[in-house]
Amino acid sequence: MVMAMLSMAACAIPAGAATALKSAASCQASQASGTDADPAPLLYAARPEALQWADDLAARRDLERQWLRQIIGQARFLPSVQRLMQPPPAADRASKNWHLYRSRFITPARIRAGLRFWQAQRSALARAEREYGVPAEIIVGIIGVETLYGQQQGRWRVLDALATLAFDFPAAHPRAQERTEFFRRELEQFLSLAQRSGMAPTEPCGSYAGAMGLGQFMPSSWVRYAVDFDGNGRIDLFNDPADAIGSVAHYLRGHGWTPGMATHFGVHFDTARLQLAPLLAPDILPTFSAAEMQAQGAMPDAAGAQHAGPLALVELQNGGAAPSYIAGTENFYAITRYNRSSYYALAVIELGRAVAMARAAQATR
Repeated sequence: MVMAMLSMAACAIPAGAATALKSAASCQASQASGTDADPAPLLYAARPEALQWADDLAARRDLERQWLRQIIGQARFLPSVQRLMQPPPAADRASKNWHLYRSRFITPARIRAGLRFWQAQRSALARAEREYGVPAEIIVGIIGVETLYGQQQGRWRVLDALATLAFDFPAAHPRAQERTEFFRRELEQFLSLAQRSGMAPTEPCGSYAGAMGLGQFMPSSWVRYAVDFDGNGRIDLFNDPADAIGSVAHYLRGHGWTPGMATHFGVHFDTARLQLAPLLAPDILPTFSAAEMQAQGAMPDAAGAQHAGPLALVELQNGGAAPSYIAGTENFYAITRYNRSSYYALAVIELGRAVAMARAAQATR
């Protein structure tokens, strides 16, 4: 995903759907002209611990040892990936700005691209909505934010990105050990998937975190949630929009999406009795009933006041201006399972809504 850090348990590829991974373009060329170009790149063939990891994986997964050692040996250390994974400076973290973030994604060009995508894929979007209960506009919003409808799927070779983060995750990161373990699991999933499907693991391009395809799935999410939605006998999230559409819907439904539920409601404050700190303490996790929020001075709008499920008071900073607030439902939270960011989730929702409005306006002409 733009960076969807999704740590899912492995499971079998869906029955009858042989996986096909194919890069939309060669990573080799883009990396050769980028910041990682090096006449003598560091290959993990020179790293005994990486080769030992390959041996352990071969034994654990009953994979061919020499094949794994050869593939890991071809993986390259990417300094730019290591840099990009560093935590942002404190000043950047303190200057979050929802309006600025929104302006990057809710643009006329992206809305037009979304409209073209919806028109071309209207049958697959309608079927995904019927089968999984996820509105077409949410799926359109996710794919638009993630990759601009497939135009920006990432320039890093997935093998290199995952190996770099599995064996050279920045030690200064506050969650370095946890993230190292996460990326080793993702590298394991990627290589296991490649071996089972016959895909050449040196080919796919993706994000600097190893996410792939139109919907930017991490390898474990590909294994668990990718579907052959058009029934052609293979799963291709790089080049097959129908498969990407069905897989995004399957992912959201698997993470608690409830058909028919709103994603969020407006909210205003009764300042005389507002208890902001306890309301914000659970962050984006829906915790409070509408009545409990009202008792602490956060008043959902009329529809929100009637909502039967839990809500979260979601704060979005606006730089030096006053923050924005919404009351997020469990469906809002489900979108943050794709990318743990309230800014991301609201951008997805608003882009999808903007494309839907453009589609409705076009239909009336």
